Amino acid sequence: MNSTEGTVFIVGDDRDVRIALLRLVTAAGYRAQAFESAARFLAAQDKDTPGCLLLDASLPASSGIELQSALDGSPSARPIIVLSGRADIQASVEAMKAGAVDFLTHPIDGARLFPAIEQALRRDAEHRRKRQISDAIENRLKKLTPREHEVMAHVIRGRLNKQIAADLCTVVGTVKIHRGRVMSKLRVRSVAELVHLAVHGGIASDPILHSNTAAPNGRAST
Repeated sequence: MNSTEGTVFIVGDDRDVRIALLRLVTAAGYRAQAFESAARFLAAQDKDTPGCLLLDASLPASSGIELQSALDGSPSARPIIVLSGRADIQASVEAMKAGAVDFLTHPIDGARLFPAIEQALRRDAEHRRKRQISDAIENRLKKLTPREHEVMAHVIRGRLNKQIAADLCTVVGTVKIHRGRVMSKLRVRSVAELVHLAVHGGIASDPILHSNTAAPNGRAST
C-alpha cells in the first residue's frame, strides 16, 4: 500500500485508538510513530524527517487545532490529517481552513485513511523539494556583493547596461564585469534564467522584461 516515502506521526491521548491506528498504518507498510500528547510529539520532532501527522482534534492539554496552528510556518510543519470522535462541522471547517489535508471521524478505516496519508506524504515531499530549491538559491545569492545585488536588481527589471551604468554612476564596462560575476555566481546563462531564479529567491515579484532587452538567443543586449 505504501508508495510514498515518509513517517506517519500519530498524536492522540486515547491509548486504544492510538495503538489501533499504529497497527493499521504499519500493517499497510508505512513507517509510523505514536505520541500521547502534543508536547511529546514536539519534543521528539526532527524537521528533516519526511512525513505527515495524524492528529486528534481533541487533545486535552493542547487541542489538535491549537497544535496545528502552532506548527503552521514552523520548521517542524508537516501536512496534517485531523481525526475526531464526532462529526463536528465547525471543527472540520477550522481544520481545513488551517491547511489540513483531510478531516476524518472515527471509526477510521483504511479506505478513507490511506488515500489521505498518500496525499499528505506527496504534499510533504513537494514542500521539501521547494524548500531545497529555495535554500540552494539563497546560498547562491549570499555569494553576491552589495554592488552585484544592485546590478542584478536592475538586470531583472530589463535595464540595459548603459542605463544601469547611468543609474549607478559608473561606466558600462564596470557594469558588464559585475553582470558577468552575477551570472557566474548564480550559475545562470540568460536573463530569463536570472529572472526565474530571482523570483524564486523572493527578490523580484513578477518582473517584466521589455522586448528590447533580450536577444533571440535569450541573452540580454547591451
